[in-house]
Order: sequence, then C-alpha cells, then structure tokens
Amino acid sequence: MERTTVLITGCSSGIGLGLAACLAADAARRFKVYATMRDLAKGERLLERLGGCCPDTLEVLQLDVTDPCSLAAAAQRVQGQRLDVLVCNAGVGLMGPLETCSDQAMKTLFDVNLFGAVRTIQAFLPAMKSRRAGRIIVSSSIGGLQGLPFNAVYCASKFAVEGLCESLAIVLRPFNIHLTLVECGPVHTSFLANLQRPDPEGSEMRGLDAETQGLYRRYLGHCQSIFRDAAQEVEEVLPVFLEAIGSPCPPLRCASTQLLAPLWRLRLSSPDGSEYVRAMHDFVFGSSETGGDQP
Repeated sequence: MERTTVLITGCSSGIGLGLAACLAADAARRFKVYATMRDLAKGERLLERLGGCCPDTLEVLQLDVTDPCSLAAAAQRVQGQRLDVLVCNAGVGLMGPLETCSDQAMKTLFDVNLFGAVRTIQAFLPAMKSRRAGRIIVSSSIGGLQGLPFNAVYCASKFAVEGLCESLAIVLRPFNIHLTLVECGPVHTSFLANLQRPDPEGSEMRGLDAETQGLYRRYLGHCQSIFRDAAQEVEEVLPVFLEAIGSPCPPLRCASTQLLAPLWRLRLSSPDGSEYVRAMHDFVFGSSETGGDQP
C-alpha cells in the first residue's frame, strides 16, 4: 500500500511533535512523515517519543520558516516524493499590553505566524497543483476568530492567517487541494511558557498607567485558571488533525474546543461587535463597572 506523505513544520514540541509521533508510529504504516524543526538538536524529544530510534516512517529535517534558504533546502529534500499533506504548525506567541510590544517582537511574530505560513505554502503548492491533489492543514487559534485581551498582536497575526487561508481555499477548489484551519484553544504545551510577555512587576510595565497594569494582572490570573480548568492535552487535539488528514472532503475550519463557542456565536448574532466586546470583557475581568476597572 502506498504511504501518505506528510510534512509538518514546528515539530520540536507540542502539537507538531505529537502529530509527527502519532503518524510515524501508525501500526499500519500508512504514513511517511517529514518532521521539521528550526533546531535539529530538539529532535531528540521526538525520537524519545518513538522509543529512542528513528523508524523508516520518519525523517527529521531542519526547516526554519523565516529562512527562505532553509525552506528551499527542505523542499529540495522532499522533491521527487509525492507530498500529500502539508501541515503548517510553526508558531510563536506574544502577550501583554500593546504599549509594551516592541517593533522587533511584532515583526518576529508576523514573520513566523503569517509570512512563515505563506513561504511554506509557496514552497510546496506548485507540485500539489501540478498533480491536482493534496491538502494543506494550518494550525490556527480561537484567537484567529475573535479578539482576546492582551493578545492584540498575536490575534492580528492569526486573523491574517484565517484571511489568507479562506481566500486561498477558494482558488484551490478546482485543483482538488483541500485547505483546513484547525482552531485550537488552550493546550498544555510549552507554547505559553515560551511566548514573549512582560513581567507584571517588570521594568517594561513601569511607564504604563496603573489601571492597565491592574487589568493585565487580572488577565494573567484568568489565564492560569483557564489552563488549570479547561486546557486540553495534545492527545485531545490530535484527532482533529487526523480527521482533516483522513477525511475525503475536510472542511475549511475545525475547532478543537468549544470553550469560547458561545462568545463566537455572539459575534455572529451581533455583527456590530459591541455585545462581543462587553461579553468578553465580563468573561475575563468580571462584570463591567461604570467607572472602569481599577488595579
């Protein structure tokens, strides 16, 4: 039986690592997996998950989605193989009051989350088009569907990814290439620990007004409670990706969680956005107060 060839970016940890390990360890050996990551030294984690050795169903490649030369080298390595599935999973986060987000941090975020996805798709799309077959799966976020407090720049990058993919899916329809966005919520990975965010007591916050500082502290407490009570394990999210890989006709959007679904529906039922803004504020910070929030 001919194997389904899958290339995944961002496999050093989290969802990318879990998906690569799951497919490579498939009992029926249905997949050939190219697991890519920026730093190959981190590939040991993936091999440990597979018992310490690299099966012939897996090949680990260096790929930095911000580096066109790295992308070209990975594409060259896969050239001649029929790439059936491309999973764009590399991503970074940025949290905090907008006033604390530096130009460099914002540019880095967009370079990975948006332009990294664009470059990766550009590298592998022509071959899929020529075969008139393939599927592209992009790791998105509930933050690509609705604004989240103190995640303005991160949400902007994911909103852009959503627009990119929805627009591209229309063009790819006659090529028999399916594009699917997987919108994840809180997941227990190293993503939260690794994202850039200012310490609420740090120097970056000193020039900020006291009210915003208080709101930020409350938001960090809200995040802790959400991750404690409602975050998913990677293993709970993987079936959504597997369904997108295996379904004959996968949808444009799949959600891995219904955590904020009522708020998302409010955006649709109240198109001017005012009800959503009020409801999200109350969900995170408590009921609105006439005088605003105090630290």
